[in-house]
Amino acid sequence: MGMKFRCERDVLAEALSTAGRAVTTRGGALPVLAGVRLELAGDQLTVTGSDLDLTITVRIDVAGGEDGVAVIPSKLVSDVVRSLRPGAVDLSIEDADARIVAAPSAFSIRIITADEFPELSKADGEAVTLDAAEFRAAIDQVEKAASSDDARPILTGVLMAAEGDGLRLVSTDSYRLSVRDLSGTSILGEDQKVLVPSRALKELSRTIGDAEELTLRLGERDAGFEVGRVSITTRLIEGEFPNYRGLIPQNHPNRLTVDRETLLDAVRRVRLLAQESTPIRMAMSDNGLELVAVTQDVGQAHESVGAEYVGTELTVAFNPEYLIDGIEVAPGDEITLETVDELKPALLKSADDPAFLYLLMPVRVS
Repeated sequence: MGMKFRCERDVLAEALSTAGRAVTTRGGALPVLAGVRLELAGDQLTVTGSDLDLTITVRIDVAGGEDGVAVIPSKLVSDVVRSLRPGAVDLSIEDADARIVAAPSAFSIRIITADEFPELSKADGEAVTLDAAEFRAAIDQVEKAASSDDARPILTGVLMAAEGDGLRLVSTDSYRLSVRDLSGTSILGEDQKVLVPSRALKELSRTIGDAEELTLRLGERDAGFEVGRVSITTRLIEGEFPNYRGLIPQNHPNRLTVDRETLLDAVRRVRLLAQESTPIRMAMSDNGLELVAVTQDVGQAHESVGAEYVGTELTVAFNPEYLIDGIEVAPGDEITLETVDELKPALLKSADDPAFLYLLMPVRVS
């Protein structure tokens, strides 16, 4: 079983590292899943990495010599190719080894039996083409609020649901909730919804870069995304997403309006003194906003921020990381923070883009 091709180092290194991002790092998985699968047909090389839930495939053009298939340890081959001098790299399979040569360097890496590489599922569904930049912005606005705790798999997903004339993305880790509407993007049928792992969407966001469009396919059990020469397939999460609508308070008597960048800078500074999971307090009044962080035995920080406030004088405390995540992804120059009292969820919105909403649970302080 041979395989032979020549390729530019940078092109090959990029393909290996992109596909390698899906490769499993968990122990106890099939050994073959620690490898990337290379398949050469003519002058096209397909590089695939998978942990069975997430699969990333990259197609690149090479100078093909002999068609074939091989599975090579992902991290090792990626590190080796990246370490080579710039220029052409020759890769060939001889017996049980992959030979990688770029003069003056030559490496030989033991390959993994390719027969054991699993049949990967494909997303079957109608292909829908989306504006990549808009979809990427939407992913970036919701993926941070998804949970990273596998103990509650449903909360590690992002809900994609048909809403009005478009698509709604929702995520929550039960401390905050992010909602983004993409109008005029009809991917799903009425009342249809799917739960996509946030890890897959994070990879998709990285892959999109400055691409102009992406293709999406939603199957029964899988979602597939294609951007240029990269395809990402992910298994959908099964289960019922929490009823998030009930969490959003319908009326907020208090509203703070503030410049987004100014607030972000101020919160980042004050956060330096919010250590050991100390919250940041936001004191809102007719005079504007006062940010305070106090960590016992360390010190404290205060900063006044010019802001417009309508409502009852109120101090609310938040987890600084979660607060920053919300301010960072809010679109537009101005944001509003709507509150009921110091214990009910607060709503962070963009003053000029009603399609985004970030709900944040306050921290109880004595």
